[in-house]
Amino acid sequence: MSTAEPVSVLLVDDSSQQRLGWRMILDAQDGIEVADEAPDGARALALARRTPLDVIVMDVRMPRVGGLTAAQRIQTDAQVREQGGPPGVVLMTALDLEDFVGPSAEVGADALLYKDVEADTLIAAVRAAATARR
Repeated sequence: MSTAEPVSVLLVDDSSQQRLGWRMILDAQDGIEVADEAPDGARALALARRTPLDVIVMDVRMPRVGGLTAAQRIQTDAQVREQGGPPGVVLMTALDLEDFVGPSAEVGADALLYKDVEADTLIAAVRAAATARR
């Protein structure tokens, strides 16, 4: 087990089942800790404003505020910057990945993955995004 601070992760998806699946994968890893969950991008921004986070794993499409909009807001928000800077963002989609490659890069996402990605790939993306931000 690492003596370094664990990677703090926020899970954002309108499906509680999807968040549970991601939580089970990430919480089982040494050095990764799921700090909180949110059902949409608006709540994600509110949480990022008051909690220092290393990485946000977030669905691209959600009611109210989707992942692309939320990622852009989080990256540029003054209150988030006061918490230690914007966290890394791993965007997730169940839809055609190619449709979101350009937009995800434009909002500063560290990775774009399918929701049904292998656990090892999700873990690696979270660790890489955290390393890039630390």
